[in-house]
Amino acid sequence: MIITTTIGAFPKPGYVPISDWFSAAPDDGAYDYTSAFAKEMARAGAEREELFQQAAAEVIDDQVSAGIDIVTDGEVRRENYVHYQCRHFAGLDFDHLSERTIRGVTTAELPTVTGDVRLLGTSPLVHDYRAAQDLSPKPVKVTIPGPMTIIDTTVDAHYGDDTALGADLAAAINDQVLDLAEAGCRHIQIDEPVMARKPDVALDHGIDHLERCFAGVPGHVARVVHCCCGYPERLDQDDYPKADRGAYPALAEALDAAAIDAVSIEDAHRPNDLGELLPRFNRTTVILGVLAIARSRLETVAAVEGRLTAALEHIPPERLAAAPDCGLGFLGRDLARRKLAVMCDAVGRVNSRLG
Repeated sequence: MIITTTIGAFPKPGYVPISDWFSAAPDDGAYDYTSAFAKEMARAGAEREELFQQAAAEVIDDQVSAGIDIVTDGEVRRENYVHYQCRHFAGLDFDHLSERTIRGVTTAELPTVTGDVRLLGTSPLVHDYRAAQDLSPKPVKVTIPGPMTIIDTTVDAHYGDDTALGADLAAAINDQVLDLAEAGCRHIQIDEPVMARKPDVALDHGIDHLERCFAGVPGHVARVVHCCCGYPERLDQDDYPKADRGAYPALAEALDAAAIDAVSIEDAHRPNDLGELLPRFNRTTVILGVLAIARSRLETVAAVEGRLTAALEHIPPERLAAAPDCGLGFLGRDLARRKLAVMCDAVGRVNSRLG
């Protein structure tokens, strides 16, 4: 039986007091969402928790109503999927930002690594998970950026060695993961899109660091890695750069051998050769992206059903899941709901045939 999930971000209701990189706040002299975050949190004051709870309840209901089996809180508390939880790491300076070009595309002001990285106290994601799970009849998945992706969206002024920095980040992330597992979270996803951009680095040490993120996690917790091929700057952008087409085949066997349970890959915006790729995963569940997250065009049930049917020629249904390519932040809530409903209807058709 094929299950359904979402990846992370969901369109925020308009009253959420935090802007994100889908709609950065230009006010208050903020350079971008990263420098705006602290000001927006302070401005929201004591009522912000109530607003976050209300927003999480709405986006969870959107997913549950569409038929999603494993939901997220939509990352409604986050300014982006990377920096939010990194604010709780020692060694990262969010007051003195440094300029850097991210993935060769966008120049931004980013947090600076100024000392040894470690988690400060208990992960804030424990509170976020408990708050979301209390609102959800379905299991809630929590997403955490991985070491390679954090390195790519910060500026290192301390280590001078990505391998050493990645190892300390993996240890700090592992502390977050273990906190979540102890709190009862059974679905934890490490977001590592940079692996598709830099497969050689992933094969050299990135996958080892990914495994370190999950060290000591109980067997009942699903260990997931998400590895998409790149976001555009706007909806319906045609010419934005993507990871090389050969990245997934290059990574597949190493990821399949790693101590993880599921790999989330992009397939809707740029379809893979499923006959070449899926047989490389002999034991790992593949979460196949079947919804384009940067296209306003609504997929058809028949098209999604056909793609899943094609995938089943190369992987058994118990190791196939369906999801959007990535987060849904570029879409309005209505379109996001409609796309998810299409996906769930298609999965329902396939599952009914499977019996």
